Amino acid sequence: MTVNIPEILVSSETELIDLFKDFHANPELGFEENRTAKIIEKKLNEYGVDQIKSKIGITGIVGIIKGKKSSNRRIGIRADMDALPIHEKTKLSYASNVAGKMHACGHDAHIVMLLGAAKYLAATRSFDGTAILIFQPAEEGLGGASKMINDGVLKEFPCDEIYGIHNWPNHSSNKVEICVGPAMAGAAFFDIEVVGEGSHAAAPQNAKDPILVGCTLVSQIQSIVSRNMPPLETCVVSITQFHAGSAYNVIPETSHISGTIRYFSEDIFDLTRKRIKSICNGLEVSYNIKITLNIRKVFDVLVNDEVLSEAYIEAAADIVGKENTNIKASPSTGSEDFADFLKITPGAYCKLGHEGSFALHSPNFYIDPKSIAVGSSVLSRIIEKRMPI
Repeated sequence: MTVNIPEILVSSETELIDLFKDFHANPELGFEENRTAKIIEKKLNEYGVDQIKSKIGITGIVGIIKGKKSSNRRIGIRADMDALPIHEKTKLSYASNVAGKMHACGHDAHIVMLLGAAKYLAATRSFDGTAILIFQPAEEGLGGASKMINDGVLKEFPCDEIYGIHNWPNHSSNKVEICVGPAMAGAAFFDIEVVGEGSHAAAPQNAKDPILVGCTLVSQIQSIVSRNMPPLETCVVSITQFHAGSAYNVIPETSHISGTIRYFSEDIFDLTRKRIKSICNGLEVSYNIKITLNIRKVFDVLVNDEVLSEAYIEAAADIVGKENTNIKASPSTGSEDFADFLKITPGAYCKLGHEGSFALHSPNFYIDPKSIAVGSSVLSRIIEKRMPI
């Protein structure tokens, strides 16, 4: 397959891959991306970006590039920066140097895709308007997008449109896909604390067993989707943590359960929240035990604008060929806080396929570095297509 990568990015491939390997080997968690931010700022200065502002949303950075012509059009392109608290198992030569931290979602590659776009756009400036490059911290459930927004990033640097990109390990190298409309699920996290009465394990009649109640909670919560959701609606409820006890011969006083809800409809989220609350209230009464529930929304539903999705896929087709694009991709029950930007500014979010046998967030996750120049080219092309000279 022939990919139409601009010469500037072809000649910069070694530089970009070296940057990627450095970011991968030195991962930083959300709102801790200080080293990462310093390197980004240094490279933006080196590339001749017109304006740079750092420390938006704690560690976020914005770069401004003006085109050859100066219309009032302003388009944003965004990349996330943070790693995950996962211990890497890839055995790559550039594997993480930090125990328990890893770029297991490819944000290291996203950073470099946007840096590559910065280098190309600053060198060519073949557009009429202003390109706004947003390097966002803390995407992985910590609210980095909302933090940047609350710090005024879209007021100081307003955008008419905004675009994002994410790698996708699906063995379809350089295939670009977009789901029009609701594309990625909204997400909430929940914590449930069960407080009973502990006792010696040999005398369970003296306890109000929080493990028994916790197991019942898990079983009943897992039945919400199968027995309360309309069959044609989409919802995922997953229990991901269960903590209780510290000894073989003690029934503990407390247990703690955590999990996540994924949804595409506010009505479905409200139904799920009410059912979890009802189950907790019912078991609290049944077992004469104290149950505390905390549910908090973390991600909104990501909604791709129809017109701008078509524009984005056309820009991608200029790079990878129309036959390697798909604007009818299925929605994903994964979540992404780029949704916060799209609630304010219309835009679209695409997936860039690459070789890889392991899923996102796996300790064995691997991204093909050859996809970086492709991603840079797609991000650059949407700027040129939407602000033509």
